[in-house]
Amino acid sequence: MTAIQWSDGAPIYRQLKERVVAMMLDGVLKPGDALPSVRQVAAEYQLNPITVSRAYQELADEALVEKRRGLGMYVTEEAARKLLVNERERFLREEWPLVLERIQRLGLSSEELLGARTGNDKADAP
Repeated sequence: MTAIQWSDGAPIYRQLKERVVAMMLDGVLKPGDALPSVRQVAAEYQLNPITVSRAYQELADEALVEKRRGLGMYVTEEAARKLLVNERERFLREEWPLVLERIQRLGLSSEELLGARTGNDKADAP
């Protein structure tokens, strides 16, 4: 795992779970990969092992990881597909309406949006 900045806005177990989910979506954790052990994560991030276990249990409840007796937790084969479907639905339901509202408020056309290049706009050219 990589360095994590904990925020006060959400429980740490949920933030840890979201970090693992992001790693699955980004392809850092692939189907069949083992998650770091609860003890390892707890020691690395100075967390209570129960906090780590709770995050891992939620992942297991959602069938994103599976417990293998005596071996640990492993990413399931269907995890990436499930996550992509869920994240797309969440984006369209929660984030897209806010983005669309802002686009309309700014009066941006589809041509402007499709022609926009991040960090390389015509206005930046010499």
